[in-house]
Amino acid sequence: MSTNKYLYKISINTTESFFALPKRGVHGTFHHMKTRVDTEIQAAELQILTGDSRELLALLPAESVQCCVTSPPYWGLRDYAHVSQIGAEPSPEQYVANLIEIFREVRRVLRKDGTLWLNVGDGYARNGGTGNCGPNAIVGNTKKLIQKRNCKVPKCWGLKDRDLMGLPWRVAFALQADGWVLRSKITWLKKTAMPESVKNRPTNATEEIFLMSKGPNYYYNSEGVREASGANLRNCWILGPDASGNGHPAVFPRELARRCILLGSRAGDTILDPFGGSGTTGVVAQGVGRKAILIEINPEYSKISKERVHHVIQEKLRLERADPQLFSI
Repeated sequence: MSTNKYLYKISINTTESFFALPKRGVHGTFHHMKTRVDTEIQAAELQILTGDSRELLALLPAESVQCCVTSPPYWGLRDYAHVSQIGAEPSPEQYVANLIEIFREVRRVLRKDGTLWLNVGDGYARNGGTGNCGPNAIVGNTKKLIQKRNCKVPKCWGLKDRDLMGLPWRVAFALQADGWVLRSKITWLKKTAMPESVKNRPTNATEEIFLMSKGPNYYYNSEGVREASGANLRNCWILGPDASGNGHPAVFPRELARRCILLGSRAGDTILDPFGGSGTTGVVAQGVGRKAILIEINPEYSKISKERVHHVIQEKLRLERADPQLFSI
């Protein structure tokens, strides 16, 4: 008979919390519910915290998380409808500084052998105009406020009109200078890249994923994901998009999160995503037997996360009832 499976903890606007919270001064809400979905199922945890990562991360215990898998909002590209959102800073320098502040707290909550898997998008410096990518992109939820704010070449880093800003590497080097060990650069090659009408450069079809650690010795399971030939996994991942329709404009593939989680954690470990979005990291973590903590500043996306995770848990229950040995320990 299976035990220790799916104890389900998600946010629903109650005063009970997972941590000892100050009674005042914390913006954002911790929500919490325990649902015993089956008398024989007692399981892993998922916590969805709604609020600003810069405040909520400080409430997590030190060295309580094994692995962080995340993709912060890209600078100047989308409006996530919150006054404190990352990515809406007046300059990319401030964007980098804000990320350093957040990931300093992430480093604190990681175990000594923990890792960070970070996807950061790039953009172009432009003087006016719009395009399909970068600070002046035409996308469904890019509001004019952000476009107006970022329609001039930023006065930093010697940037010129039409320069690729190199934001992923600027963030990576800043994190390195702040104490992180930069261990690997993984190229995510998109099977179906967003079309671009440019005629003076190649169409963008890749993004960067950085593997970072707290120190030279860290947990990495090289057997977690292998090449089809059985060889050690290479640092170029060809991945297609997941089916859309969950309401979030920038969802990375579940397979991307799955690889990072399997390589960087053990069964039962806790995975952190300080930019939880629609919950992809949490959904994947639950699917491979990990706990997860998601932080999301937008309550609507937190709601989407809850719905997605609820679906995953219900599917696990259905499979276990059909075959009790499937999830036995």
